[in-house]
Amino acid sequence: MAQQPMLKFVQTARQMPDKRQAEDRREDFDEIYREFAAEKAEEQASRCSQCGVPYCQTHCPLHNNIPDWLMLTATGRLREAYEMSQATNTFPEICGRICPQDRLCEGNCVIEQSGHGTVTIGAVEKYITDTAWEQGWVQPVQPRQERGESVGIIGAGPGGLAAADRLRQAGVQVTVYDRYDRAGGLMTYGIPSFKLEKPVVMRRIEQLEASGVQFVLNCNVGEDISFDAIRGKHDAVLIATGVYTSRDLGGPGSGLAGIEKAIDYLTASNRNSFGDEVEAFDSGALDAKDKRVVVIGGGDTAMDCVRTAIRQGASSVKLLYRRDRENMPGSQREVQNAEEEGVDFVWLTAPAGFTGETQVDGVMVQKMRLGVADASGRRAPELIEGADYIEPADLVIKALGFEPEDLPTLWNTPELTVTRWGTIRCDHKTHMSALPGVFAVGDIVRGASLVVWAIRDGREAADAMLDYLAQADAVAAQ
Repeated sequence: MAQQPMLKFVQTARQMPDKRQAEDRREDFDEIYREFAAEKAEEQASRCSQCGVPYCQTHCPLHNNIPDWLMLTATGRLREAYEMSQATNTFPEICGRICPQDRLCEGNCVIEQSGHGTVTIGAVEKYITDTAWEQGWVQPVQPRQERGESVGIIGAGPGGLAAADRLRQAGVQVTVYDRYDRAGGLMTYGIPSFKLEKPVVMRRIEQLEASGVQFVLNCNVGEDISFDAIRGKHDAVLIATGVYTSRDLGGPGSGLAGIEKAIDYLTASNRNSFGDEVEAFDSGALDAKDKRVVVIGGGDTAMDCVRTAIRQGASSVKLLYRRDRENMPGSQREVQNAEEEGVDFVWLTAPAGFTGETQVDGVMVQKMRLGVADASGRRAPELIEGADYIEPADLVIKALGFEPEDLPTLWNTPELTVTRWGTIRCDHKTHMSALPGVFAVGDIVRGASLVVWAIRDGREAADAMLDYLAQADAVAAQ
């Protein structure tokens, strides 16, 4: 690849010492970036070996036709590449940014397995879809024929939105109910802007609105409207609420000020990036600036927290995790990025409590070692006696994962059966719950999982709902 565009890109970036000059040079900067990105995308796409067994495709939850759209990209046929990508993925520009490609497609690339470095599939996917938006190739859905049936979707996250898109393609009338003031779910309020720029999410929601999807926001099902009322308004209902109940952490001092939930911390940061007034952020309670931050957890949410704290100007950021790096559930690429940004990972450590009078000032840390494997096959952490110490902290963020809300109780619908984990029990082929005409997808079925899995579930459920509606029409016509 020619090096000149990259050289221009770096030189231009270095010549932006203040905001005004940056604005003056923005147009040239963007042009140079696009030129470099185009060459880089074609170079990476051309590295695809078009192997006989495309492990990248089989390890993608959506089974995206990756080798073929890489080939189209390599030959400059970007519109065809985008159309092929969009055919199997409702939101390729989002997956290209936030999918853990190191655990999915890129991690199973044949070139990567042979030791020559993976094809950067996610970056190419992002590039071709961003190009599609710039060129106006992404248009609102225009169904061939409008249908009279309607579907109500509870939850405007990736699963619900993917289903809405597919149902509108078939001409079904779709209404999406969501508790927040903006659609997008965790894509809007959970994932930080440095990983998923909010205009990227908002433009997709605007496209869905232009396609005829109706959004009822600031609507808390069970309070503002009953679940039975939604069922009565629609021919079928899809539950895509996600999981929002944070796992908690007890111990001495657990009620001190300055100990926060990850979802509250990330939501405040994202609202602030929208320009919203966020009292807890403005007061400093959920702002990491100049603070010693300790994050507890080992998943991708913990990674989002530590990297957000770095960007907010924390004086130090440490992550406590009870296992070692190899046994961490979060993306290894995210760990590497966080380390490069200055996060200190303290492996084999667990909190036993917190110190402070009214405000937290430290975490009681227990050192651990790995013992025999537990039921999941991972080596279980064991306490090392007498190795405790205090880790100073001004802000502690608990990123221990999420659990489902008790929907049958909240919605006064005991016949909506759930598993022992509280997730909705449904047929894993049709996604229908125990209630006829009520389907469920995403984290509320799987437990906390990936956006790409929610998209797959939403697309599958939409197809099953179309079959259900067709059967209902056939019965009504008899």
